[in-house]
Amino acid sequence: MMSSRESLLYELQWRGLLYQQTEGLATHLAKAPVSAYCGFDPTAPSLHVGNLVPVMLLVHMARAGHQAIALVGGGTAMIGDPSGKSDERPLSSRDEIERNAAAIHAQLQRLFAAAETKGVTLRNNADWLLDVKVIDFMRDVGKHFSINYMLAKDSVQSRLETGISYTEFSYMLLQAYDFLRLHRDEGVTVQVGGSDQWGNITAGMELVRRAVGAEAHVLTAPLITTSSGKKFGKTESGAVWLDRKLTSPYRFYQFWINAEDANVGKYLRMFTFRPRAEI
Repeated sequence: MMSSRESLLYELQWRGLLYQQTEGLATHLAKAPVSAYCGFDPTAPSLHVGNLVPVMLLVHMARAGHQAIALVGGGTAMIGDPSGKSDERPLSSRDEIERNAAAIHAQLQRLFAAAETKGVTLRNNADWLLDVKVIDFMRDVGKHFSINYMLAKDSVQSRLETGISYTEFSYMLLQAYDFLRLHRDEGVTVQVGGSDQWGNITAGMELVRRAVGAEAHVLTAPLITTSSGKKFGKTESGAVWLDRKLTSPYRFYQFWINAEDANVGKYLRMFTFRPRAEI
């Protein structure tokens, strides 16, 4: 009989939460409990229902006996992630990002409590990124990445025609540094996230391997769309937020109750812990 750690990837696959994984991840997870993290971007004052996908990844990791870390990007939000964006993001103020980060930390605490998930650690990468010295960063992180490697990433490739600033071009390295820092501080060896983050996440994995020679892995979930191809969590009136001030409880309820019949089974697998037979 498989242990909960050995069956984790099978469970994630059945629930539609597994899209990509690095070679050797299954063996790595089965050997002993590991520490895994996922990043959340505080460029808005609330998470939205699309963010529930990576939250569920962390919850399943914790339920399988692994240590889970939810990282709010209070430092990386000062730069802006170019992934999935056709134009440069407007830069938010430090005060705004700090308010957003605090609000998202509180939301994550409530989500993990509601899922009865213990042992989840909350961190903010502003704690280390805001104090990084540029020369040290270039020597310790930049030397491990060639320009060719960075140009090959989808988040950069998609912006070459419209243009990308050095600020956003450097985002990949800052996120990679998070993985290295959490590896050194918390023993993190796995990063999880959405499939649109594959390029950024694998850069972090490579940094851990190159800088300290340690084993590191990546696991991503698919980006969710409805059966009609519309982005999950988007309605005619905009995103469905987890903050009741931005999306009323009634509208939040209506979003789920109005789901197309063809998606009900998928959503039950992804966003609940109901057993297979019941679903």
